[in-house]
Amino acid sequence: MQARFLAPEDMRDGGAGQGWPEGPALRGRFLHNEPMSRHVSWRAGGPAQRAYVPADLEDLCLLLQAIPQEEPVHMTGLGSNLLVRDGGMRGVVVLLHGTMNKLAFESRSFGIPPAPAEMGDTGLIYAEAGVASPKVARFAANHNLVGAEFLAGIPGTVGGALAMNAGCYGDETWNHVAQVLTVNRQGELNERPASDYVLGYRHVALKEGGEEWFMAGWLRFPHGDGEAARVRIKELLQKRIDSQPLSQPNAGSVFRNPPGDFAARLIENCGLKGLRIGNAQVSEKHANFIVNLGGASAADIEAVIEKVEEVVEAKTNVRLIREVRIIGGRK
Repeated sequence: MQARFLAPEDMRDGGAGQGWPEGPALRGRFLHNEPMSRHVSWRAGGPAQRAYVPADLEDLCLLLQAIPQEEPVHMTGLGSNLLVRDGGMRGVVVLLHGTMNKLAFESRSFGIPPAPAEMGDTGLIYAEAGVASPKVARFAANHNLVGAEFLAGIPGTVGGALAMNAGCYGDETWNHVAQVLTVNRQGELNERPASDYVLGYRHVALKEGGEEWFMAGWLRFPHGDGEAARVRIKELLQKRIDSQPLSQPNAGSVFRNPPGDFAARLIENCGLKGLRIGNAQVSEKHANFIVNLGGASAADIEAVIEKVEEVVEAKTNVRLIREVRIIGGRK
């Protein structure tokens, strides 16, 4: 039987599948005109026309099978690299954080590519897309695996880290990926080795093309001194506290570092620290952060981003590339 996608007025907040498509009932939670300011770390932005909190991965697959192909679908975790414009978002936003949260020490090895010989004795961690990256760092250290400490400095989820090859402190997510679990627009699951992807700095693309979302990853780390790893995590967290404006809503680094340079250095040298439009400001603490001083609109934040790009390019001839995504319509 063909699924029927409901009009907004047919939905009910909290309705676990009420009247949603014909066929197998969905078990998740529906939200209508959900303010995305609740789901992005900038605490700004307009509403999602439709939002869905899946009960689990199977439920998410049923949702994707039910939504017509022309309907836009967006996946989000902690929203730490996302700005939703004040006009909000069409289509369906799937909220993964808090539901896709399985994290386990993986004993299985069948079907997963072996580790390079130079890595020595290794262990695998299975982490779903909604798990916060710092939680993976601590989990690895508690299982005497080393090399995951850098994940403590990434303020998003595993899904986002996989999608953008997130990294910091000299390491990147895909240096440790053995295999991933993805779902496509038709709700079909695939297990893929890292070799299926073209990787770059803050860039990941499927070689064969097509639209898929990362639902989980198998991450490989060497066995080692877990206590030393825990100490390193504390050091990196303290470094974040000392150098980043964590007390104010922000989305982490706004721009990629240009080759051989740092975006923060360029922005600061152009005299842009403290630049303010409305209630959005280039952080006084770290020039590659834009903070919400309280009540900033998405338009304020986007205007600061655009002004920084304009001034840096005019003064240095370097065009900064955004690390954050901006989606939705203007008011």
